Amino acid sequence: MRDVAIVSFAQSPCLAANRQDDMAEILLPVIREAMTAAGIERDDIDFIASGSHDFFEGRTFAYIESLDAVGAWPPISESHVEMDAAWAFAEAWAWLQLGQGDIALVYGVGRGSLAQDLGQVMPAQLDPYFLAPLRPHPDAIAGIQACAMVQAGLTSERHLAEIVVRSLDSAVENPWAQTSGHVTVDELLAAPYVCSPLRAHDVSPTGDAAAVIVLAAGGKAAELAERPAWVRGVDHRMDTHYPGMRDLTTSDSTRIAMKRAAELAGFTAQDVEVAELHTEYSHQEPLLTAALGLNGAQINPSGGPLAGHPATATGLIRIGEAAHRLLAGEAGCALAHATNGPALQQNLVCLMEAG
Repeated sequence: MRDVAIVSFAQSPCLAANRQDDMAEILLPVIREAMTAAGIERDDIDFIASGSHDFFEGRTFAYIESLDAVGAWPPISESHVEMDAAWAFAEAWAWLQLGQGDIALVYGVGRGSLAQDLGQVMPAQLDPYFLAPLRPHPDAIAGIQACAMVQAGLTSERHLAEIVVRSLDSAVENPWAQTSGHVTVDELLAAPYVCSPLRAHDVSPTGDAAAVIVLAAGGKAAELAERPAWVRGVDHRMDTHYPGMRDLTTSDSTRIAMKRAAELAGFTAQDVEVAELHTEYSHQEPLLTAALGLNGAQINPSGGPLAGHPATATGLIRIGEAAHRLLAGEAGCALAHATNGPALQQNLVCLMEAG
């Protein structure tokens, strides 16, 4: 295996709506920031991978617009995933393992505010015969999972409120957060339900933002960063498409991905100091914590998705935020998690170590 590291990370503020700027205008300043931090020029990049979603843009091949921000000349290898950009990150990491280049740039653009009713867009990813025709709201499916967690004694409504309070308090220090502030558990528990046992604050606020990560291999990474965040293990798995066919109180795909990533990395979640989890709903934190085997790690010090959720960029931001702690010398080992699909259907785990 080739040593590959994250050498820079940048993101734009998560805004409730940003319809005045096109995809390239949102992305270009972030790409420039990431490239400047790594000390590279456009010609130094060997591979570009991106993630976005045509459903959110309301048009096919919407990501082509983003290429205006990365440039079309000189021609290089380029790829795109129609899902969270964390999976574009996994592809870039695998591409560098092939030894065909030394530097890769990964970006994600989330524009969830463009959809007039995102709740009616998301059911398109469900089973087309039984679930999609019913048009269940994503919060309703999450509510079923949260209810199962509460009934199984794995969490409680007060515990969920405590998670939200911690997340929003952490986000006060994060200039990219969409939502932050000091609230109390009792204030949150007094709020009305969205889908019992979930309240509005238990649901991550959808916003618009872009995120960029620069990866480099071997000695090139050591040249570009004083303290590279070495990617020691990456794996992603998926559970069955139909949520009614799985135990919603656990996540087998997360557990399997964690096991494989740990085998590659040579260390486990027990050794991790910081964990950035892609929790679009508050109840997913205790579920993922158990599936990953986390013990004592600081979870979502950035505030996590509960402070801002730019769909299709959120998972990549988790990887970037975890790497940021290593690049800044604030931790030695970190874990990042990303998810895609209803009720944690697809899950990716990335283990990193400071150089």
